[in-house]
Parts: sequence; C-alpha cells; structure tokens
Amino acid sequence: MQKKRPARIDVDDLSTWTPYKQQKCKVCKALCCTMPVEVKLRDLVRMGAISEFEAGEPVKMLVKKLKKDGVVERYSTKNQVFTLARFANGDCLYLEGTDRQCRIYENRPDTCRNHPLVGPRPGFCPFEKRD
Repeated sequence: MQKKRPARIDVDDLSTWTPYKQQKCKVCKALCCTMPVEVKLRDLVRMGAISEFEAGEPVKMLVKKLKKDGVVERYSTKNQVFTLARFANGDCLYLEGTDRQCRIYENRPDTCRNHPLVGPRPGFCPFEKRD
C-alpha cells in the first residue's frame, strides 16, 4: 500500500518532505528558501554583500555592518557562520516574491548550492507546487 502524501508541506516537519527531483524546482513555491540560510565569509563575498577587502576586517565589525545593511540576522562565533536575514513571511531576502526566483542564483551561497543533497534530510525537499 502506498503511503499517502500530507495535504500541506511543513518545512519544519521533515516527514512531509518528498524525494528531490531537479525538474520539480521549475514549478515549486521555493519553500526551501524560507529555511534559515547559513553562510560563510566566502559566500558573502561571492554574493556581493562584502568585498574581498572587507572580508579581512574583524568579524565583529562585519557583523555590525551586515546587520545594519539588513543582510544577516545573526552570527555564530562557535560555528563561524552568518545567518541571512529573512522577510517577515520567512522568505530569504534574495527571493523574489512574485516569481519565487532567486535574485542572486548564479552567486548563491554554498548552502543553497548543495541543498537538498546536504541538510536536514538529504535527498528530500519541501516541494510544493505553485498555484
């Protein structure tokens, strides 16, 4: 007997995720882009949030600047990762609201490049078809 798929996808409930298939991305609501995105300095440089020169500055100064600019919401000194800021609805600040496409796709962080091959449930994603 085939397991019935849940009526609603919950990003926080991994049991509602489905096996990943790349072709799904073209018709997806981009729910993965509502998850917290952790980035490293090299990602921030690639994304254009900071310059190579700025990457050499003390982290405390960078965090202050990036928070002020609305790019990050926090920094973990333990893991040495920044968490990107999100809109009130949970969307990544680089996600276009109308077409659900990433504005910096070519320069997206490694976390996004590697999802869903790595992450909370490797090989699965919170796929939900656009209306």
